[in-house]
Amino acid sequence: MTALESLPPPATQVLVESSQALPLIAVTVALRAGAAADPVEHAGCARFAARLMRRTAGGRDPFELDTHIDQLGGALGVEASHSFVAFQGVVLSRSFPRFVELLADVLARPDLTGDEFERLRRESESELVEALDDDRTVAQRWFRRRLFPADPYGRPVSGTLASLARLSQESVTRFHRAQVAAENVVVALAGDVDEDRARGAAEALVAGLPRGERFADGLSDPPSRRGRHLVVVDKPDRTQTQIFLGCLGTRADDPDHTALLVANSVFGGTFGARLAREIRVERGWSYGAYSSLTVDRRRHAFSVWTFPRSEDAAACVRHQIEMLQRWREDGITQEELERAQRYLIRSHVFAIDTPAKRVGLALDEALHGLSPGYYARYRERVRGVSREEANAAIRRRIDLDALLVVVLGTAAVVGGPVRDAIEDLQSAETVPFDDDP
Repeated sequence: MTALESLPPPATQVLVESSQALPLIAVTVALRAGAAADPVEHAGCARFAARLMRRTAGGRDPFELDTHIDQLGGALGVEASHSFVAFQGVVLSRSFPRFVELLADVLARPDLTGDEFERLRRESESELVEALDDDRTVAQRWFRRRLFPADPYGRPVSGTLASLARLSQESVTRFHRAQVAAENVVVALAGDVDEDRARGAAEALVAGLPRGERFADGLSDPPSRRGRHLVVVDKPDRTQTQIFLGCLGTRADDPDHTALLVANSVFGGTFGARLAREIRVERGWSYGAYSSLTVDRRRHAFSVWTFPRSEDAAACVRHQIEMLQRWREDGITQEELERAQRYLIRSHVFAIDTPAKRVGLALDEALHGLSPGYYARYRERVRGVSREEANAAIRRRIDLDALLVVVLGTAAVVGGPVRDAIEDLQSAETVPFDDDP
């Protein structure tokens, strides 16, 4: 993989992973600004703007665009996160020049003020309403909302019904003018493409864009909320719950991030970890039991997820907190450490087994501000973690005095027992599952 130097004006970063195994080219065109840049009153603006750009490139209607992409033997979608928005596609290499022309229209010449705006708003609102049927999604949104209060990470990337209603053509156009600049574009290409062709494609992609300052969100890491807090998300007629509990985690470039990643693999990062063994196998409370360490541009969350029956929810919460306490106090054993290292090192092959995945890691480095080659050194970093470093990372980062517990279920059934199950609980609240700020 080669990261080309900044192009002569405009200065757009280009990443290439060449392979002639198939006559296909995977294309990602990303903007460095994502939902973290959304104004509070217009949460969801970045994602909405990117979807509208995709649907109206060059003033075409969506059906015309989709037909054209199909004729090129390609596909094109949109991904949005707090840190970036990206247009991701794949196309036959012989159609690549015309695909680049279409992508240039996506970036520089969308119709942001036509009839498609209202159609997309209605569609987006319908998606939010439909998402209320997914209990895991609702519980996870409440977990982030309370873990990151008054912070961009606490606002959903897709927005809310209220924020979508406030979106205007002017606000979407303002996002486009501010963020769709050559310096904010990163182009990642993989497959049947060499560096010269990649450079020419990138120049064509941004030729119609203005120059501007590279986006920097200027935000500091979110603060930690002290104490133990419970949120019961009330959803009627539930026989099963969704439970998320956790605290702030790490940044990917923190010195102890890899050590905590290895330790988390022991605790709940795999199907055979401690959580799964004690929660699923020994007690049968939840079919799945996992913990994860989310990575973003800033410090994000460490979280544990289970989904027991309503009658098991309180016992499950109590036991998970006890497991976290033992993990902090006793750490992991040398045998667990070595087993986790072998698993992470061997499984990493699945993250780099295609050109598109390899260039995707380089793109992740660029968008999250990591040093070039960060993922190339992944196995070396994992191999170098000592038991002492892993246990120190657990004690430093897993803060049980700043613990958030979110339980989605029928409040009349689970609320009281779960409150009683959490020692030293500082606050408890019950919220309706469909609350939309």
